[in-house]
Amino acid sequence: MSQVTVDWPGWPAEIAESYRAAGWWRGETFGQQLSGWAEHFGPRTALIDGEVRMTYAELDATAHRLSRALHKLGLRRGDRVVVQLPNRAEFVVLWFALVRLGVVPVHAMPGHRRSEVGHLIAQSHAVAYVGPDRHARFDHRQLAAELQATFPHLAYVVIDGETGGWDGFRSLRELLQTEAAPIDHPDPPTASDMALLLLSGGTTGTPKLIPRTHDDYACNARLAAEICELGPGSVYLAVLPMPFNFTMSCPGILGVLQAGGTVVVARDPSPTTAFRLIERERVTITALNPPLVPLWLQERTESAADLSSLELLQVGAARLSDDLARRIRPELGCRLQQVFGMAEGLLNLTRSEDSEELVCTTQGRPICPDDEVLVVDEAGAEVPAGEVGELLTRGPYTIRGYYRAEEVNRTGFTPDGYYRTGDQVRRLPSGHLSVVGRIKDQINRGGEKIDATEVEGHLAAYPGVLAAALVGAPDRDLGERPVAFLVCAGEPPTVRAIGAFLRDRGVAAYKHPDRIGTVPAMPLTAVGKIDKRALVGLL
Repeated sequence: MSQVTVDWPGWPAEIAESYRAAGWWRGETFGQQLSGWAEHFGPRTALIDGEVRMTYAELDATAHRLSRALHKLGLRRGDRVVVQLPNRAEFVVLWFALVRLGVVPVHAMPGHRRSEVGHLIAQSHAVAYVGPDRHARFDHRQLAAELQATFPHLAYVVIDGETGGWDGFRSLRELLQTEAAPIDHPDPPTASDMALLLLSGGTTGTPKLIPRTHDDYACNARLAAEICELGPGSVYLAVLPMPFNFTMSCPGILGVLQAGGTVVVARDPSPTTAFRLIERERVTITALNPPLVPLWLQERTESAADLSSLELLQVGAARLSDDLARRIRPELGCRLQQVFGMAEGLLNLTRSEDSEELVCTTQGRPICPDDEVLVVDEAGAEVPAGEVGELLTRGPYTIRGYYRAEEVNRTGFTPDGYYRTGDQVRRLPSGHLSVVGRIKDQINRGGEKIDATEVEGHLAAYPGVLAAALVGAPDRDLGERPVAFLVCAGEPPTVRAIGAFLRDRGVAAYKHPDRIGTVPAMPLTAVGKIDKRALVGLL
């Protein structure tokens, strides 16, 4: 018998019990963990955001007060809330307030717009949206109003900042100051409940939602923190977006807090900001994606900032070139850790004891002894060590299925529970993985996953476009850049025109094509599908 809910498949009961017996799952919710951390680390600094400095005791008390206010507002265990906040202390406080109630935060990226956020609300049947007033010159209040008009089940809108007079919008600042009465009939979550929903890149035309439980997500963060040798003296700089799985739990925010360390918020990802914060707060660990690495190396040649506290630089979300990897230790003066993982689960890290060659040329090995990894050919047979194949995996923190995606789950997972990652890897005898590429129709633009099918649907709606295909062009800095090939009736559109069209349709800017190519007709494979290999050959 499987541990299954109506909306998402869990682990088979006997497997789940084995994970508990092994100690991977410890039966604690994140609300319980935060209370425990507050008791153990109380006066230590947990969170720094500019002039805001919160101790563990203050973080626990503030999240507890906010959870009462959110309950008074009407949120209940099992509700889903789309959270679209940029990097700021309020994200952390809100996240713990929601999970303490058993309310499920749905992680939206700051750059998402109407198309993406609307899909998240529809797919999760969210009852609330939390966003900033304005961020990156974009008014999220207008977005929220449009979303609320579109989705009748979106009962609540909470704005971090000025509500701007929008009827019915609530201020997060006011909720944080509310002294609500204790909850009369508490209905707390259990550790096996869904704690959060992460966003996957994907190949089915729309992003998929990834259900993570308290048990499995805590395991993810804890094991990563142990490998990174975190402790009370660790200071983590959150440079990448905080809703990103990498920033949350690899080991990220959750891993640092469980170790008694300090999380420092970087409100923008620029190297100048990061270097200033590293020097001021004596940061010991941070995480970047590959596009930021050259910028950091360049900044190091121009900056006199004291980076001597920085011990570990994690790089993940996309393949880091070997050449850049070799420059990090001599030029930045810290150890590199390569990270290869996925929001669906499996996380691979290089280790402190690994040779410099392994650190610079591989993307690590699994963090848990019970992570099961297969590298298979197109027929599903395992390939010998050193040969390239698709990565399949299952384990104590890798999902067994997406949320409300029964059809996708039938093809995205094997009958015995292995997740088909779509990543092409080479496994060394040591167990380290070297990422070769992707087999899914997905473009990885510096860690931002672009579903080609989704964007093609928008491109096909452009006046005069008869057919559209999006492919990834190799790029030294970003890994891949999106290029659109179009079949047009009449004059083809410019990159600027396509960008304006997609922006008006609410498509995030990182998904916009960097180049436009035209063809008289799409090349087709033997089975009548667009031959994207042939299109890549035209680049």
